[in-house]
Amino acid sequence: MKKVNGKTITQWIQTQPIIESIIHTKETLWLNPKYKPFEKAITKIPLTLKDVIEAEERLNRFAPFLMTVFPETKPSSGIIESPTVDIPSMKKALEQFYNKELDGDLLLKCDHLLPISGSIKARGGIYEVLKHAEGIALSSGLLTIEDDYSILAQPRFKELFSQYSIAVGSTGNLGLSIGIMSAKLGFKVFVHMSADAKKWKKDLLRKKGVTVIEYNSDYSLAVAEGRKQAEADRNMHFVDDENSKDLFLGYAVAALRLKKQLDELGVNVNEKHQLVVHLPCGVGGGPGGVAFGLKLIFKNNVHIYFVEPTHSPAMLLGLVTELHDKVSVQDFGIDNITEADGLAVGRPSGFVGKLLQELISGVYTVEDQHLYKLLSLLVDTENIYLEPSAVAGFPGMMKLENAKTAFQHPTHLVWATGGNMLPDSVHRENYDKGKSCL
Repeated sequence: MKKVNGKTITQWIQTQPIIESIIHTKETLWLNPKYKPFEKAITKIPLTLKDVIEAEERLNRFAPFLMTVFPETKPSSGIIESPTVDIPSMKKALEQFYNKELDGDLLLKCDHLLPISGSIKARGGIYEVLKHAEGIALSSGLLTIEDDYSILAQPRFKELFSQYSIAVGSTGNLGLSIGIMSAKLGFKVFVHMSADAKKWKKDLLRKKGVTVIEYNSDYSLAVAEGRKQAEADRNMHFVDDENSKDLFLGYAVAALRLKKQLDELGVNVNEKHQLVVHLPCGVGGGPGGVAFGLKLIFKNNVHIYFVEPTHSPAMLLGLVTELHDKVSVQDFGIDNITEADGLAVGRPSGFVGKLLQELISGVYTVEDQHLYKLLSLLVDTENIYLEPSAVAGFPGMMKLENAKTAFQHPTHLVWATGGNMLPDSVHRENYDKGKSCL
């Protein structure tokens, strides 16, 4: 009989009954029994607000360079950021769809509109590449921190960076952000893509001069092969989505900026006005970094829920079993096949799971067909087009209401993780698929 960490599946179900629902790929809500108040949980985390502020300052230094090489960043003065918008029509549609009155307001964090690579990965992925480039340029003596970083667009820096390589394993969006930015700087770039990665993403990367290596397997193999390639080349930097502190901090900067946006929208976050954030989760780096940043800023007044496909509940299983990266969905007989390509991860980040296991309020899962329905509903109500994985947070209001999870005057914020770079034909196909399911 198959065993996971010395216990049979039946024994796991006896100790954690929720695992039966997860194994049968049913939509599941898990409320974290290890959740602790911010002041207690934060003492176990070696990163601080100072680290996040340093990351923001580095991004600010690169703003003149980004404006120079990516004209689309000029309106934001070289800052890679997305708007936060109120979506009342979608909230009404959700109430009709679920036949349930939903408590609180509903906002959308539009990371699908992030410039350069059109997904949340433009935060951590681009930040890590920029930090790596800064280190090389400073060490070479061609750059000082006091310089106007627009000089990095000069040919002498491209020549410098061309002596170095960057590799990453990806299901799609991280590969886009790493590939586009690295190639623009002049690095040689290798993106190891899992079988889940969409063809258009591979085609776009190749068009940008990136070497794409494809696998007929899932995310874990792509990452392992990328890591192996980098270990054999001392001039190659591997962007490790599972364990990178730099990726994590790049994502965390989002919280500093969200605070300003909520203030501008007149959204209060305090003991009497709680913020509930729904974050689609793949390996965990992106949502983990954002969650950490949000907790630093809003402390006990923000509640974080990760969202995964029913067929790729990697972080959920890691947290429930407390095995983190020592367990995969395949260990429990789950196939890790989902249309939400950015979330098609079988093994979670141990770094993120262990770091945030007392800060995350819960995790819930969503079926693929449910995602397509929500995708088309958002188009019909708000004329906003997302990719399937990016709408994963919309069932959260309903699921938490059903679980009788009460918040003080809540504002629910769904993090739209990607979709702006999808070809129009793919958007139409996704929309039609959603409409046919309604």
